[in-house]
Amino acid sequence: MSDKKEIEVKYEVDGIEIKLTPSIVQNYIVGSDSKITMQEFKFFTELCKARKLNPFLKEAYCIKYGSAPAQIVVGKDVFVKRAAKNPRYNGKETGIIVLGEDGNTIERKGCFSLPNEIIVGGWARVHVKDREFPEYMSVSLSEVVGKKRDGTFNSNWQTKPATMVEKVAKVRALREAFVEEFEGMYIQEEFALENAPVQENVQEVADEVLNLSDIDEE
Repeated sequence: MSDKKEIEVKYEVDGIEIKLTPSIVQNYIVGSDSKITMQEFKFFTELCKARKLNPFLKEAYCIKYGSAPAQIVVGKDVFVKRAAKNPRYNGKETGIIVLGEDGNTIERKGCFSLPNEIIVGGWARVHVKDREFPEYMSVSLSEVVGKKRDGTFNSNWQTKPATMVEKVAKVRALREAFVEEFEGMYIQEEFALENAPVQENVQEVADEVLNLSDIDEE
């Protein structure tokens, strides 16, 4: 008797047919021995299909470690590139929030900070052509910072907190500005906020899969 045929999910992205099966996602997207469930496969493929994401171009990730729930996340560049193609998009401003010597907060463009400065958050402002006011978002570093079970910061948050918190603010502002385009899409940093880690090093594994330290910020 022949083996039962696998479930196939097919859709098209930029004229290219994407075919995903549980074994393809497991072997080429997850790329580890940690087995995804059928529910995780369906959630991942439905998100990719609905939002026209090509996981083979690193637009979507299914990160699985041990028995922890899979993290279904989108690459940050998807938000930036798709916003730029939207005819209503009219630019963005992003930066960090630092604590001044007088105790007041200062919004600064970009991710530059002095060694003795305290970074307390990130901010972003997205301009949309048909709106009177830009979409503004600010986030507190203490609220979004990724931590391990023992309470210490994850590696990327330890070494480049300005880059990380600015990224979260930017993605949230873009999603608010273009809800119809980005609804249901989250970057890995945001996903961690919604789920306490089951394994202490889930975040480090996710960072390695995403190669976050090698991503150039735009």
